[in-house]
Amino acid sequence: MKRVEFLMTAHKTLLLCSCDKTQSFDPEALRKAAAAEQVIAVDQLCGHDMKMAAEHLGGDADVLIACGQQAALFERLGEDVQAEIGHSAPLGTIDIRDRAGWGSASANPKRQHAKQAALVAAAQLPAPIAPAKTIRSSGVCCIVGPTEQAVRMAELVQDELGVTCIVNDAGPIQLPSAAYDVARGRLTSAYGALGNFRMEFAQLQTLNPAGRGALGYGEVQATASSECDVFIDLRGGAPAFPSHQKRNGYFWADPAKTGELERIALTARERVGEFEKTVYFRLEESLCAHSRANKTGCTRCLDVCPTEAIFSFGDHVQIDSDICAGCGSCAAVCPTSAITMNESPFEALTKAVDVMARVYREHTEESPRLVFHTLDAGGEAMAHLARYGDGLADDLIPMGLEHIDRIGHAEILAALGAGYAEVLLLADNETDRQAVAAEVELAQAMVSGAHHSPTRIRVVATDELSAEGDNAGRVSEPVLLVGGRRDITRVTVSAMADGVEAPIPLPQGAPYGAIEIDSDKCTLCLACVSLCPTGALGDHPDRPEVQFTENACVQCGICDSTCPETAINLKPQLDLSKGALSARALHGEEPFECIKCGKPFGVASTINRIVEKLENQHWMYKNADNVQLIKMCDDCRVKSQFHGENAPLAGGERPRVRTRDDYLDS
Repeated sequence: MKRVEFLMTAHKTLLLCSCDKTQSFDPEALRKAAAAEQVIAVDQLCGHDMKMAAEHLGGDADVLIACGQQAALFERLGEDVQAEIGHSAPLGTIDIRDRAGWGSASANPKRQHAKQAALVAAAQLPAPIAPAKTIRSSGVCCIVGPTEQAVRMAELVQDELGVTCIVNDAGPIQLPSAAYDVARGRLTSAYGALGNFRMEFAQLQTLNPAGRGALGYGEVQATASSECDVFIDLRGGAPAFPSHQKRNGYFWADPAKTGELERIALTARERVGEFEKTVYFRLEESLCAHSRANKTGCTRCLDVCPTEAIFSFGDHVQIDSDICAGCGSCAAVCPTSAITMNESPFEALTKAVDVMARVYREHTEESPRLVFHTLDAGGEAMAHLARYGDGLADDLIPMGLEHIDRIGHAEILAALGAGYAEVLLLADNETDRQAVAAEVELAQAMVSGAHHSPTRIRVVATDELSAEGDNAGRVSEPVLLVGGRRDITRVTVSAMADGVEAPIPLPQGAPYGAIEIDSDKCTLCLACVSLCPTGALGDHPDRPEVQFTENACVQCGICDSTCPETAINLKPQLDLSKGALSARALHGEEPFECIKCGKPFGVASTINRIVEKLENQHWMYKNADNVQLIKMCDDCRVKSQFHGENAPLAGGERPRVRTRDDYLDS
């Protein structure tokens, strides 16, 4: 999520441009939204009014220019001012034209101006700071593919990279080259990212460059491994990695496609040196509900990660920060917030959507609609729609992120809770649609179960952004967005629930729900209680009883897989009643009282069942008092075995203890 960042000075100047009189705005409303000391409006800031920008860049106040299209131009202008006078004011740019100012001829100017103010206000929020790590690449490159294409690629990159070609066919090599190595083999597996690729090969043979005539290969190695910094895959089949375009340092291409090798070579040659890579995520292992005692539970992040950067690591998961591409799909589905995003944390997203909705309502007394979109493809699509089409609907506020699969049901419901009448997700392609489908389905189930109304959540294409939706103009009262993902989800759905008392059924796999215990099967062994990772299951301090707090349950399934009697079933639902917030008894029985001391122990039905099965049925319990041992607590059972009249472990009478007097008398 991009933000306009400033040095936190006391003064700010807002420069507005009508873009050659093609858009209008409310200068005073924008000045207040930007918390600017002054606002200046011109008609062509990138043309004949550029001197105005240069003048203020040479001043002491922060400068915010409301033009996204020419951001690079104004950055160069700031550099020129810096070179000329030795000082340049902090500069920020924001687009209010493509996303708000340019619309259809029938657009409502009041709504457009309110949307502009909302965008400017959200841009003033502090930007989340994501840590970075250093990746080092020595330029060691491995090229895998057919002989002709691999050698050709090696010739293109050999001056910048240290190349090894692993060819996978019997194609001839005309002349050996000392600039790169050649071997023949079959790639069996690959792992890693820029600066740290590890690969395994089968049937590897190194090229023998000596001798006259056709070149040959040496002895076959059954298996071999290799490491490299840059991996160029020219095999032409399936890529070595899922979502390969997100794997830094990996280049995949169809070698038969014209110009592909040259295109890859231009980029691959630059992968030498030190690089900063953002650490996109934060993992709190203690919150992870992945596994307990070798019983697998929640695998939601593992299931959705497109790059396979997440892997199981005992009771929790681990994430390879070199491979992680920062899409945020793991954070969107994590039910315990064990994974959060550094660049776009839930709190920052919630604050931004809340501020935009509030500013829009203040200017229009209406509720806006919200569209989540990607900054690259989605932003470009909106710019094209604004310039050549009708632009965004005048009540539709855009919210840009690096990846659309960062949005989960909690983010959608937070937007509805902030007062948006409708929430849209702009999918760049079918992959995006599939990535958000499950979370959209979950949010829709909650909303429709709480309030029977027209669909307020939709995945849309670009051509749907100009039209008013079914909920346009609808007034939605906001709720107080305080707490984490589950808290805001519950508060929002509760606010929508008009008299709904029964739990809302949810799709299978939802991270909310109840558990049901078959009392005929349950022996109250409490294995489920001991392994519950969220504390949703508990026991009673004084009697055999399983207690359950539904609001804490994430439906990880560890209790189900742990139960030796298969007495537990998961029931995905959202219970909005107050009872879901506190512990309630699921199953309990009276304890059995020791026949010797009367101390309660065990479960009465279990003890009676054991006695019934063993008394006069097993040789140890026929015509004997051994069955009484089953009815005793641990202490009394031990005493009876050692000190009873017919105790099997009883010894003879202990001799009297000798004292000093005994020795003196003797």
